[in-house]
Amino acid sequence: MQVIILCAGYAVRLYPLTQNTPKPLLPVGNRPMLNYLLDKINELREKSTIHIVTNAKFASHFDFWATEKKHDFDVRIINDGTTSNDNRLGAIGDLDLVIKKCGLQDDLLVLAGDNFFTFDLYQFVQSARSHNPFFSIGLYDVKDKLLAKNYGLVELGQGDKIRSFKEKPETPETTLASTGIYYFPKQVLPLLDQYLREKNSPDAPGYFVQWLIKYSSVFGVILTGSWYDIGDLASYEKVNEWVKNKSV
Repeated sequence: MQVIILCAGYAVRLYPLTQNTPKPLLPVGNRPMLNYLLDKINELREKSTIHIVTNAKFASHFDFWATEKKHDFDVRIINDGTTSNDNRLGAIGDLDLVIKKCGLQDDLLVLAGDNFFTFDLYQFVQSARSHNPFFSIGLYDVKDKLLAKNYGLVELGQGDKIRSFKEKPETPETTLASTGIYYFPKQVLPLLDQYLREKNSPDAPGYFVQWLIKYSSVFGVILTGSWYDIGDLASYEKVNEWVKNKSV
């Protein structure tokens, strides 16, 4: 299994913090946010290559971070060549770039680089593998329909099969949110290529999920613990407060 971490966004909602620093490398506590994600990957009990896709503006920041990292992983930094929020490739576009540029033909664990969570990543992968050869998404119950409007939301059917996926609906019918944790069995990769050849949106992964459930089974894995989707200053301050309280 290979791991891809999506870190090519420009995080304009966090300006001025992210004008000169990529969001995944912002400090949380006294460490870069990305280091906590590597801690979780270390739970997988298998040495996977980690592909970090970023952009031309911040590639040098990740190159420097990779020389300072404290984990024994093979880390590869991939520059998608974009320079601003206006010409970004989008999460699906970046995923496709890494797969093709690195010639990946394995199962993939794909993670959003601005994710902070305490979920057991090993258990997620084991649950997802039980659904092979089908795609799986990590889900978290935010338990608040007002808050749920900010996320891609899932309705589950029998056997944890996803019945519907809606990207940031105005009137949520569920509070089960996609966490930015995805398991792509290698059998799904040709469908990703088909999705892009059909000129579908290369942006949020949720659009791919909406499309995929028309062609294949897709499963949800409900995760427990704490989760912060760091999209703005308020959520960034919350995760710093959480880490501070845990370290006291």
